[in-house]
Amino acid sequence: MSLLELEDLKVHFPIKRGVIFDRTVGHVYAVDGVSLSVESGQTYGLVGESGCGKTTLGRAVLRLNEITSGAVKFDGTDLAQLPREQMRQARRRLQMVFQDPMGSLDPRQNVESILVEGLHAHGIGSNRTERRQRIQRTLDAVGLPSAALARYPHEFSGGQRQRIGIARALVLEPDLIICDEPVSALDVSIQAQVLNLLEEIQDELGLTYLVIAHDLAVVRHISDVIGVMYLGSLVEEAGSDMLYAEPKHPYTKALMSAVPVPDPQVEDARERILLSGDLPSPAAPPPGCRFHTRCPWKQDTLCATERPQLRVLSEGHKVACHWAEKIEAGEITPRSEAVISA
Repeated sequence: MSLLELEDLKVHFPIKRGVIFDRTVGHVYAVDGVSLSVESGQTYGLVGESGCGKTTLGRAVLRLNEITSGAVKFDGTDLAQLPREQMRQARRRLQMVFQDPMGSLDPRQNVESILVEGLHAHGIGSNRTERRQRIQRTLDAVGLPSAALARYPHEFSGGQRQRIGIARALVLEPDLIICDEPVSALDVSIQAQVLNLLEEIQDELGLTYLVIAHDLAVVRHISDVIGVMYLGSLVEEAGSDMLYAEPKHPYTKALMSAVPVPDPQVEDARERILLSGDLPSPAAPPPGCRFHTRCPWKQDTLCATERPQLRVLSEGHKVACHWAEKIEAGEITPRSEAVISA
């Protein structure tokens, strides 16, 4: 059984208007029918451009955003159906590392106060000495000295603040950690340190990660399985190496063509795929395939009328595209104006 399973998850935010009485005039379809599973000990990478709904999905797993419909099954229990108090207790096993390390830490609390807060909330540790020993072990695990306990978030660098955020998640000894853009606010050299730290901790403690990012290089480095999101939907899912070697969905192909290649000859010779138009509004998603308004491989039938389902194209590879097989076989080619040489 998978540790985490999402079944047709939807998170819709109402759009309200009115001077005296608010009335709902529409919805923002932030997450609109996502199904995926994460195995125990696995790292699942969720990638997509800004506004695709990946952060909302991560927050919905923890019920930080309320779920409109669908199921979030964690270790066999549907979190979407839990009463508030039971959900609060369940959060001990699910933690989150937030994108902005400074914004997610209370500037008025020192590190010890930040880390002990979760222990108090879940009744962990019989006395102060026991809790402090647990905190010290966690600080050691993330590479921070004991002297950090008395210091405040503004006294640390960005990388150190992110380590504090990781320590706050680790101190409760969770089974699953959702990492929302864990290194996007950091310098490149610090990014590598934090990613290596996450991998080391995973190997030692057997943790499961759901890593949310827009940086394709970061996702490839740390993930076992990658899911690609577009406008609230999952359009492709495959193993990390498989997805990068043979992307099947037109959107994934366009994303991969934008990733720089560290070989000047290959970089100069390869083709890039240009997407036309802007990302549609999640408040008014296009009918049919969500990507068809920008797709270089768009066809006159099905694309604009029928929404494709995520289906198995080959072993371990799922795609939501009506024409994936014909695109792969070369029977359907992209519009010439959408493909340029580097």
